[in-house]
Parts: sequence; C-alpha cells; structure tokens
Amino acid sequence: MSLIGKKVEFLETDAFQTGEFLKVSSEDLLGKWAIVMFYPADFSFVCPTELEDLQEQYDALSSLGVEVYSVSTDTHFVHAAWHEHSEAINKLTYAMLADPSGRISRSFDVLDEVSGLAQRGTFIIDPQGVVQATEVTSDGIGRDASQLLDKVKAAQYVAKNPGEVCPAKWKEGEQTLTPGLDLVGKI
Repeated sequence: MSLIGKKVEFLETDAFQTGEFLKVSSEDLLGKWAIVMFYPADFSFVCPTELEDLQEQYDALSSLGVEVYSVSTDTHFVHAAWHEHSEAINKLTYAMLADPSGRISRSFDVLDEVSGLAQRGTFIIDPQGVVQATEVTSDGIGRDASQLLDKVKAAQYVAKNPGEVCPAKWKEGEQTLTPGLDLVGKI
C-alpha cells in the first residue's frame, strides 16, 4: 500500500544523536521537511555505507531545511555502541531512531515480519507530515543519498508552485511543466 499523500504518525521513541539520548516522535517532523531512512540493522555491511553516504549529504539537505532521521529495529543503546565502534557511523550527526518493537517500521510498511528487521526504505516528508516520495529497495541494494537532493528540491518546488510539475531529470532552475490541454500529445 502506498504511503504517498498520507500523514506519518508514530509515537515517541528513543533515539541517539551525537553522544546523547533523546526522544523523537512524528510531531518532531512537523514544520520542516524530513527524510526518514530505514535500514535493516546496526553492525551490518551495506548499512554503514548508506548512513555514511547520507551524512555526506547532510549539510546540503540541511541547507534546504531538511532534517534527517535514520531508523532500524535496534535499540538506542545499540546505536550508541555502533557510533562508538564504527568509523563510518561515528561521523553521523543526525538522529538514529530506535524501533525495537517494529511499530515505526510497520507504520511505514517496511517491516519484514519474518526477520523482524526494517527493509531499506527512504521517505521524503513535507512540513505537514505528509509523505511526498518513497523508495524501498531489496536488502542487498544500497542507496545513493545524492539522489535525494534533486528529489527534495523537486518536492519543494511542486509544493510552492501548485499546478506545475517537474519532468524527468529535472534540476533546480530548469523548466517545469504546467499540465493542460495544450500539452496533450506534444511531449
């Protein structure tokens, strides 16, 4: 079931961020753009490469008014231990949400009920808490966080310019389309 156009809601959960434990809920996502990135497990193989890659895009995403959250079914204590023992994860400055019960992963429809682990899911959420874009990949397929920049820019543009749409490979500043009878069959 697609979550596009649906409001995200999850109860408060524990999180780890740069040496501190904190609480995060869907209320914290309101009022700004957010990326919520699910991954299967701490102390694994593809996951640290993805989270480090996301950190490399963090400043650019922040400059667009985007807050980043990673989520796995590990506890916040495991996130802290991983942060201490992994060079890649030690670089992270965004919040790592704990979902040991799987309820957040389940609410985003990315929980693998057999393994109890989250699938690789990425969600772009607008300031009203509504999902605007999603991508879910197989466990062995790592994601490229640089692709999020263009997706966020397109989502923000469309939100500010109702009635306009961004064509394939759109980059900020390029021409958009205004759907209408005059374009039918001419693209």
